[in-house]
Amino acid sequence: MRSHSDPVERLTEAARFHDYRRASNPLADGGMPSIPGVRFGAELHEQGPTRIVPLDTSAILGCPGPATSPGLCAHFLRIHSGDAVVTDANATSQLFFVMRGSGTSRLAVDGAIDMPPGTEIPWQAGDLFTLPARSAATHAGGEDAALYWVHDEPLLRHLGAVATTRRFGPTLYRHEAIRAALDAVIRDPESKRANRLSVLLGNHLFPQSMTVTHVLWAMFGILPVGVVQPPHRHQSVAVDLVVDAKPGCYTMVGRKLAADGSIADGERFDWQPHSAFITPPGLWHSHHNESGQPAHILPIQDAGLHTYLRTLSILFSRRSATGHEVVEDAG
Repeated sequence: MRSHSDPVERLTEAARFHDYRRASNPLADGGMPSIPGVRFGAELHEQGPTRIVPLDTSAILGCPGPATSPGLCAHFLRIHSGDAVVTDANATSQLFFVMRGSGTSRLAVDGAIDMPPGTEIPWQAGDLFTLPARSAATHAGGEDAALYWVHDEPLLRHLGAVATTRRFGPTLYRHEAIRAALDAVIRDPESKRANRLSVLLGNHLFPQSMTVTHVLWAMFGILPVGVVQPPHRHQSVAVDLVVDAKPGCYTMVGRKLAADGSIADGERFDWQPHSAFITPPGLWHSHHNESGQPAHILPIQDAGLHTYLRTLSILFSRRSATGHEVVEDAG
């Protein structure tokens, strides 16, 4: 009889064997929590002291937190004029969108490798910037400001990994440049047949995925007046930030499509400026604008990673002579 101190026993004590029929899909069988469709209101950053507010659903997900999805963590940063906050995450990619105000972000020197020139990033409302691994930063508000911050630390936490290699440099996307790129899409005659009117932010270092970083995807889109953008779905998690909207803009989310191609028994997510909500992977969602004014939305997803793994699988519902059809293309 072997003792507990036997080396072989120590090596085998963690081993388990599961019946494939009961273990191959723990999400469907209820052994793994599904990703919730949670809303985070703008009041989280519109009042109170200078602070960082994690949009945390880790208790629902059953994973270490903070985490907004299994692979991403989103936050609201509130910065009073003259104040500053420090952000630092074990992440390959960090993304910041300026919801209001203006200020600067100064990157710390990590001691081993100096950051490249231009380590202080000036920003104002509507700007977006990305930071690579090992990018602690101090964000100072020149006036009352609020930023939306998303990174992939939950993914690295799950992998037991530390981000040490910078795959890209700090990159700034000016508000004017983003809007100009979107306007070019809107003016394109072929856009009249498009499912979405949006621009994907990219980085020249990632020509294959055409995403803002090698893990993150950022899409700046417009929801025109009176438009219903038909349902679509994808395997990445979207943490959607409402940039601007009037009452009457909303998203419908559901598991099934009705005979006419709309979402059956869906849940409604009303848009509130500078609020966020989670669109779970694999669920159909459609966007509706009954407000009389155009609206804009910024979904941040882990779709850069999914695109690299060839698992994104974007599906669109389109009307056809027989009712509706589901197609896989660029919309």
